[in-house]
Amino acid sequence: MKKFVAILLVALLALGLATGCGNSGSNNATTGSDSNSSSGSDEVINIKIGHGIPEDTAMHQAWVKFKEIVEEKSGGKIKVAIYPNQQLGGDRELTEAVQMGNVTMTAPSSAPLANFCKEFYVLDYPFLFENRETVYRVLDGEAGTALLEALSGTGIKGLAFWENGFRNITSNKPIRTPDDLKGLKIRTMENELHIAAWQMLGANPTPLAFGELYTALQQKTVDAQENPFELIYNNKFYEVQKYATKTRHIYSPYVIIMNEEFYNNLSPEYQKLITDAIKECTGYQRQIAEANEKRFEEAIKQKTEIIELSESELSQFKEKVAPILDQVKAKAGEDIVNKFLAEVGK
Repeated sequence: MKKFVAILLVALLALGLATGCGNSGSNNATTGSDSNSSSGSDEVINIKIGHGIPEDTAMHQAWVKFKEIVEEKSGGKIKVAIYPNQQLGGDRELTEAVQMGNVTMTAPSSAPLANFCKEFYVLDYPFLFENRETVYRVLDGEAGTALLEALSGTGIKGLAFWENGFRNITSNKPIRTPDDLKGLKIRTMENELHIAAWQMLGANPTPLAFGELYTALQQKTVDAQENPFELIYNNKFYEVQKYATKTRHIYSPYVIIMNEEFYNNLSPEYQKLITDAIKECTGYQRQIAEANEKRFEEAIKQKTEIIELSESELSQFKEKVAPILDQVKAKAGEDIVNKFLAEVGK
């Protein structure tokens, strides 16, 4: 009898555990990523956005607008939280976090994104773009769409290109020709083509995290750096640099990305809401960024000397880095490079 009771208790315990596991699995199914699929659900969907720059930039203002649009049009069923100023990491860390699903969205500069999708190296070809009109036509056209689609299967969904801007050099010595760069320690991003281009120009490129740059310039760990005027001004690099040279050597967009699984699990209605909101914010962000560049260039001019290069001087930089095209094709792939060159030439 005792043996029978013992067997009965074991059986009941096993049944209870099995039932408990079944309930746990059911809860995971309703609270996991599949819960994003229905816009009719009462459950709130949370979007976590991280980026690496200050709140008074065009990018952050556009993310705030994105939050307002999405929360309003979803009736509060989608909540957006924004973490600026590298609170969640720099471009590389945030891109990895989006890829793994720890952060929902971010907007890295295109250069570090090339480490995750080789086709993005096409944007590291110096002097590819001469003006914004060409930039927007190409990035919003077939070439840009193909570049965003290249991210498919990497765990990252590419949504749009926002304005970062044309990059210019700051330094503590006047720079007018490539000869002025010889031996100069210039901070660059962790990108093979950027490093190779600066070496062709005779400089000593030094990859360094953006968050460490001001201190490195202050302590003269590096002599120079290159960024769009908005970032130069907002990060007060003019306090530790005497000159700014308008080389406009690379146009660097921010790439709006989202965790691919998160996007795929959204209902078609919510997918459209997200993409429409990003499209609206793209025009908004670019308008602010373009105005900011002019405003910040004038503000920098009050703090330091801005050097305008003649066509003859600028052509020397272009000639020095022209051979890098072969490396760009080897890294990014000939198809995407030829597609961009064809679109730029139209």
